[in-house]
Amino acid sequence: MNVIVSNKYQNMLATLDIDVIKSINGEFEVQDLVNQFTNFYFNKMIIDITAIKGYQNIKNIQALSVNFDMSKVILLLDDSAMVNSGAYLSQLVSMGIYNFTRNINAVKFLIDNPNTYKDVAQYHNLNGDDDRNNPVVFDTFAGSGSGGMRIVGFINVTEHAGATSLVYMLKKHLEVAYSVVALEVDDEDFKYFNDKSLKSTPALDISYHISNNPDAEVILIDLNNSRQENLCNDVIYLIEPGLIKLNKLIRRDRDIFEKLKDKKIVLNKSVLNTKDINDFEHETNSKVFYNIPYLDDKKEHEQILDDFLIALGFSRLNGSNGNKTKLFNIFK
Repeated sequence: MNVIVSNKYQNMLATLDIDVIKSINGEFEVQDLVNQFTNFYFNKMIIDITAIKGYQNIKNIQALSVNFDMSKVILLLDDSAMVNSGAYLSQLVSMGIYNFTRNINAVKFLIDNPNTYKDVAQYHNLNGDDDRNNPVVFDTFAGSGSGGMRIVGFINVTEHAGATSLVYMLKKHLEVAYSVVALEVDDEDFKYFNDKSLKSTPALDISYHISNNPDAEVILIDLNNSRQENLCNDVIYLIEPGLIKLNKLIRRDRDIFEKLKDKKIVLNKSVLNTKDINDFEHETNSKVFYNIPYLDDKKEHEQILDDFLIALGFSRLNGSNGNKTKLFNIFK
């Protein structure tokens, strides 16, 4: 069971699908929290950093680290420049505070997958430089790997448009001719594919995984709700073009297709023919980059995925064919 200490982000934390034994809301002195929870058993304590009085002063966070087992604490950071400065984050790491994030979706991930020092070492400034006025830009990657790394992100625009399964299938197709890494952000659905090469990561650590794979030629990222498009050379926006899915999308955001103008829209799990696609483009005033039908993720090779990847510029796949393997691969 878990404890939630909230303030500014109370409503967001209330959406977490986790077991909660106690939840308090407001601003608290560290000693108030110590008095309430010193002899209170809990699995993890999720703390909205704005719930700590004077949280901008790192000494107050130090008092927290002295009184609690910080391996059991997850800090949800705010978006202030001070908290996101290099100096502040470096001092968190120095105090043994490794589980911090600005992404609400990463909180649940960190409950079951706590960070180690290795996961946050990139924020630890060992040179002693004062970087307090320079906010850290989370999850950005400006370089390119050896051989010219390409990072391709996938986002479900309609609900459950198939990004996770598509990334899995595309990885299998690409690795015939490329060195490929596949990541999913703030989720753990990859584990159901029984493929240990697939990696799950909180949004905070995407840049670590990218920089830690310098020899990868291709990195595929199921971005989920992290909205880290700035990481990627290409971003694929997936739409399942069923009537109900599209109507839900429009009701949620009537301007969605204006926002997607000039983006790579891919219809996935699609039953549309050429005429239907033309009608779709006309009604939405958008351009479809590719149309992918329902596919069997148990099949080792789908020619349409090779064609899609070639359209994205992965030309080495011309003439390549995947090796045959077991159909289900359940027992690995």
